[in-house]
Amino acid sequence: MKCPFCENSDTKVVDSRPTEEGHATRRRRECDKCNKRFTTYEKVEEVVLMVVKKDGTRQSFDRNKVLSGIIKACEKRPVSYETMERIAIDIERGLNNLMEKEVSSSFVGELIMEKLKDLDEVAYVRFASVYRQFTDVNTFVSEIENLLGRKVRK
Repeated sequence: MKCPFCENSDTKVVDSRPTEEGHATRRRRECDKCNKRFTTYEKVEEVVLMVVKKDGTRQSFDRNKVLSGIIKACEKRPVSYETMERIAIDIERGLNNLMEKEVSSSFVGELIMEKLKDLDEVAYVRFASVYRQFTDVNTFVSEIENLLGRKVRK
């Protein structure tokens, strides 16, 4: 860190403590050359995650949209709100851990389906029918057969 007074690059941290909100660290520094003190703040850089939709448009990731889709899929199913919320949070955390600036909406949809497949098969089929845009009964039956085949192999 350069000294703002003499632009020397050798400084030392004299004191370090979190800010009141806890989202940053306040550091008191002292220049090794001119001995003047100054304050710096260190915080985590938050990257806005963008979702690239099928038509090529981009919008910022919204966990509430993920949660809304999960709630619709789990309607009248024995799945608690806390469980649905935890899935949405896990998906958001997983996407942030990828350290990508953009992800496709199809990738997000696949993540949701994987979580629902393990949680509740009816919710999974509901979500998949909307997400994959099932066009006829055969597509719907095919997805259920895949699900049943997976269950037999376990």
